[in-house]
Amino acid sequence: MGSTRARIAIDAMGGDHAPGEIVAGALRAREELGVEVFLVGDPTQIEAALQHHSSSAASIEIIPAEGTIEMCEEPLSALRRKPQASINVAMDLVKKGKADGVVSAGHSGAAMAAALLRLGRLRGIDRPAIGAVFPTMIPGRPVIVLDVGANVDCRAKFLEQFAVMGSIYSQYVLGVSEPKIGLLNIGEEPSKGNEVALRTHKMLTENPNIRFNGNAEGRDVLSGNFDVIVCDGFVGNILLKFAEAVGEVVLQILREELPQGMHGKLGVSILKPNLKRIKQRIDHAEHGGGLLLGVDGICIISHGSSQAPSIFNAVRLAREAIDNEVLNRIRANYGKPGASSPVSSQVSDG
Repeated sequence: MGSTRARIAIDAMGGDHAPGEIVAGALRAREELGVEVFLVGDPTQIEAALQHHSSSAASIEIIPAEGTIEMCEEPLSALRRKPQASINVAMDLVKKGKADGVVSAGHSGAAMAAALLRLGRLRGIDRPAIGAVFPTMIPGRPVIVLDVGANVDCRAKFLEQFAVMGSIYSQYVLGVSEPKIGLLNIGEEPSKGNEVALRTHKMLTENPNIRFNGNAEGRDVLSGNFDVIVCDGFVGNILLKFAEAVGEVVLQILREELPQGMHGKLGVSILKPNLKRIKQRIDHAEHGGGLLLGVDGICIISHGSSQAPSIFNAVRLAREAIDNEVLNRIRANYGKPGASSPVSSQVSDG
């Protein structure tokens, strides 16, 4: 599918900075990534945002929608009450084959629920998981952590499925030939952890289709010694947000500690390429969001505070998953194409 131009439906009304920043990121993605984008939402507001850009923006396709899911609303009931909400309309485009993937910075619980309601789960997958890519101490060797928020409680078989999906993503999108999988735990010994951790360790050890390297402690996540880290969504979401905060603190410390005055400006100008690379490695805005693995469609869930660079990178993530046929590879692992019963009761409202 690599030669086909990816078609991405973007929830233009989702997020703290919608639709202005969403539109700006979408336009940049169309220009630099060669993707086709559909802006889903209120045409009046989207057209007003497009007026701040070049005349070429006028050719972008707007898909009308009515309303959005607010952060204070319960996802499932709100989605049913608002069938024409922007996230519902975006998911329908994928379901009908008019788009290949969805990007949303809106209500994350609503995005997950809409994906389950509209697209369904892939056959063989009991619970979808959100995978987030983190930088590690080894340049060019990122790690994918899943789940980071879709499932607060997990059974061992769910975590085993996360490991398989994460391994497929690591191999075909991140380019790791034999991804090393770690189970996030309180110690590296096989006997450590609660009952779920012990059962999961046994299942991962006995799975011949993955390379399980044992338990991973918190300090191992960013070491580069693992390519896939598996955990439940409760722990994973805390890990994700803590990592985002650490990145912001590091960037702030750099700003404060760089020399001031004329000599400082000269030094910063010399170091500018290095500082840019540091920002690219640790700023969560550079990573775009998390991929919802296990649903029958490509869905990127971005941070609610996403601005144009994050939306651009979210579209990049979607395109990479589409071009590398992640869905087909997961289907091939679990059997024939198709989705099982569509709605999960484990929908986060975060």
